[in-house]
Amino acid sequence: MPVLHSPRPAARLLLVLLAAAALHTVPAAPATADEPGWTAEPAAGTAAARPGGARPYFYLEGAPAAVLEDRLALTNTTDQERTVTLRGADAHNTADGALAVRPTAPAPGGEPTAAPTPAPAPAPTPGAASVPGAGSWFSFGAGATVTIPPRTRAVVPFTVTVPPAVSPGDHPAAVIAAEAGREVGVRVHLRVSGPTLAALTVEDVAVRGRGAASVVAYTLVNRGNVALAPELDIHAEGAFGELPGRGPRAVPVELLPGQRVELTEPWPGAPVLDRARVTVTVTAPGGVRAAGAASAWFVPWRAAGRTGLGLLGLLGLGGTALGALFLVRGRRPRHGPADGGADGGPSGTPGATTPAPEHELTGASR
Repeated sequence: MPVLHSPRPAARLLLVLLAAAALHTVPAAPATADEPGWTAEPAAGTAAARPGGARPYFYLEGAPAAVLEDRLALTNTTDQERTVTLRGADAHNTADGALAVRPTAPAPGGEPTAAPTPAPAPAPTPGAASVPGAGSWFSFGAGATVTIPPRTRAVVPFTVTVPPAVSPGDHPAAVIAAEAGREVGVRVHLRVSGPTLAALTVEDVAVRGRGAASVVAYTLVNRGNVALAPELDIHAEGAFGELPGRGPRAVPVELLPGQRVELTEPWPGAPVLDRARVTVTVTAPGGVRAAGAASAWFVPWRAAGRTGLGLLGLLGLGGTALGALFLVRGRRPRHGPADGGADGGPSGTPGATTPAPEHELTGASR
């Protein structure tokens, strides 16, 4: 008689396998509000790539009139098709030292795009003609608009054509990828071959605040044609010798050519009562060194105010006492003629009188 096996063990095994498969299935994560759902980065596999092929930015260098080439990788991490537009842009420092890019130039006859206050441009090399910024040197050809299928990586080649009359040095730029109002920027360190000059100045040094809230404000100006990574040192001298300052430290700013940034540095060692002279010294690779100084008074005004009120009170009491003394001294009595005999006075001269001596009113007569 055949034995019929119950289907229950097989059904249980099937349920376990389905559950395991469900656990290993990774659903596509939708993009959050802060993520566009795609990424842009330098493509790996070029000569300039770091070990492992990853590059945090582009680095391109060439002579005037050279045509430089590289590739951008766009990765769609969602289950929806993405259409991304590409352009080049000039990079610059904001007033507080952050890096930013110029907006897209308006189309002819179109509405101009709002732009931040332009930063000063680097001084051109003598004999070099004025040329457009590096953002206009980029060309993506037919890849200026890229449609990326879901969960797909697209590699887009581009070229940078260096103008023939451009000045040597660094020309910071970026590749901007945009979709539906969202933008992702990839830095491009672009250097034109030729003589380089590293130089900066320290300007507008001032001390603000009091006590532990004191800060040293200063302005850095890149006077050369290469980007600088400055290092800061603050030295302070008081009326009685050296004061605690701020030792050498890196400034968290990449100062681009021709740019001006306004920075502050905390000074927790500021004195309470003193006159200090603060010297800000900035150095950078390439033998760059510049300094600026300012003087400031440190006075505890609240304590001084309370002390001043006390002194004013004492002076007021002293003034009252002194005024009373003058008032009493001003009331000196005048004596009339002395009572003499019939002859009119002790000298016996008829009609002659002798005035009585005057006394200071000190409480007792002489």
